Formats: sequence, structure tokens, C-alpha cells
Amino acid sequence: MTGAHIQKIETYLPERILTNIELEKTYVDWSAEKIEQKTGVRERHIAAENETAVDLACYAANKLLKLVDPAAIDFLILCTQSPDYYLPPGSCLLQERLGLSTSIGALDFDLGCSGFIYGLAMAKGLIQAEIAKHVLFITSETYSKHIHSQDRGNRSIFGDGAAAILITASESKCIGEFALGTDGSGYQNLIVPAGGMRHRYHPDAEALKDPSGSIRTENHLYMNGPDIFTFTIEAVPKVVQQCLEKNCMAIDDLDYVIFHQANQYILNHLRKKVGIPENKFYMNMLHVGNTVSATIPIALKDSMDHGLIHPGDRVMVVGFGVGYSWGATVLRI
Repeated sequence: MTGAHIQKIETYLPERILTNIELEKTYVDWSAEKIEQKTGVRERHIAAENETAVDLACYAANKLLKLVDPAAIDFLILCTQSPDYYLPPGSCLLQERLGLSTSIGALDFDLGCSGFIYGLAMAKGLIQAEIAKHVLFITSETYSKHIHSQDRGNRSIFGDGAAAILITASESKCIGEFALGTDGSGYQNLIVPAGGMRHRYHPDAEALKDPSGSIRTENHLYMNGPDIFTFTIEAVPKVVQQCLEKNCMAIDDLDYVIFHQANQYILNHLRKKVGIPENKFYMNMLHVGNTVSATIPIALKDSMDHGLIHPGDRVMVVGFGVGYSWGATVLRI
């Protein structure tokens, strides 16, 4: 059966940078140092008012397409939870803006922090089914547009960004077996309650204040931090073990591990619980924050650019979050 591998990754971060010092001025009882200690984030990139997920996706993809032949692309996948429109799909907009062939397949899927893992699974499946040979997979998020200006908790964590990944057919199976999971019973713990068809956007929605002092409305992102933490520490160690078993490996066989960059506290807790050595574990939230589906490919490219991951290395990637949804696989770089 045909194998698949990641040939190239390019990323894009918006020009505007929101620093902890700026947040400190907004929330008088917080300090920049306290925000960084709590989240592991010092600054994050924020999309401009008129800058959308498709725009960010286009910037990242154009960087990649300068290095590969656009005519070779035969399938396009876009993962985003901040779409330009309910319809048409953003992938169709991207096909036209990127100047790709009209003979390609294109689709969007709506998934958050596990989106990179699921997109890899789809791309691998398309290649193994001989539907495509060169899949352009893009993760792009502007979560900042979901967040209330007075929601200090979420504003301190999330940033905007995009990654374009070229996945191609190969003789070697460089994308390993997948362990995936879903539990919709926790859907209400990370949600934008209004704006879809079940609960329409309400222009006069009531302001809601939580015990920490953060403010939002039903039109904005809500995250139940304690319940998300509980889900994470239960689901992630299990999916790591399932992934190792499916790939006939032990934790010591891995050269590197990259988790979804949720926040510093969760990642440190998970690393210790799973038993991953600190020198094999990457965190890069300091200057980008949590970019949702783009965190893993951004971290993967950063770690390769800084010489932390080398050709031939076996890297486990693990995503988890909104849905609830989670997944993992092992990559041969």
C-alpha cells in the first residue's frame, strides 16, 4: 500500500502582536509576569479586523507554493473553526485565490485542537486510496474574533495563525497509525453558544461575568477550564498509549513528542504523567499562544528549524480539545 509523508510545512502569523503588557493595562489586577507564569504565553499574534482565516491560510499556502509546483496539488483540505462564511467552503475560495487547478478536490472540516491529527489522517487516506498524490492541508484560525474584549482568561491564551502542510505519496510509510477519540458529552465546555442555526447571533446579548472577572456574551467563546483540564488528563495518556501500541513502539522509542500547545500548566502536567523526558518535549507558546488547530504544525516546523528534530526522527504528535476530540500518530521525519 502507498505510504505518505509530510514534504513541507510553512506557517503564517498575523503582524499585530498583543503582549502581556497590553493586557496588564486592560486588567488592572493582573501583571504581565503573572499572565506568563500562569499560561506560558508572553505575546500572541492577532488577526486584523478585516483579516480572516482564509486570508491567513492564503499567506501560509503561498509561502509553501513558492517552493513546490502548484500544478502538482490534487487535493486541498482546510481545517478552521472561524470560517469566512457559513457557505461556500473556504477551501473553494482558496482554490481560486491560490490559482490551483479546477480539477482538484477541496473540502473544509470544522475541528479545533485535534484538527491537525484528523487532517493528517484524511490526507493519508486519500493518498492510500489513490484519490490524490499531493494533498495541500491547511490549518487556519482567528479565534480572537470569537473572544470578548473583556474575557481576560481566553484573551491571555489564544492567538491567531495558520500552517500549510504538503503531504505526498511516498514509498515509505512516514505517517504512522492513528489513535483517535471523540466524546460529545463535553461539547458545552468549549463552545460559542450563539451564532449557528440552533441559537442565532443575538446583537443585544446579555453580558455574563464569571467568578474570575472575565466577561463574555452568548455570542463569544466560553471555556470551562477545570472540566477541560479533567478531560485532558484523562484522555491524553490513554491515547498516547493506544498510539504507541498501534505503532508497535514504546515511549523510549520516540525521538520527540509534540502535543497541542494548550497552555504551559496542562503540558507540564501531561509530560510528567505520561513519562516523557523534558529534552524530548517541545513547548513554543511563549510568542504565539494557543493557535488551536495550527499549534502542532507551527511547533513541528519551529522544532525542525531550530535543529531539535532531524531527518529520520520518530515524532509523536498529539491533539486534544473542543468536541471533545483527540488523536495521535507517529511521524517519521
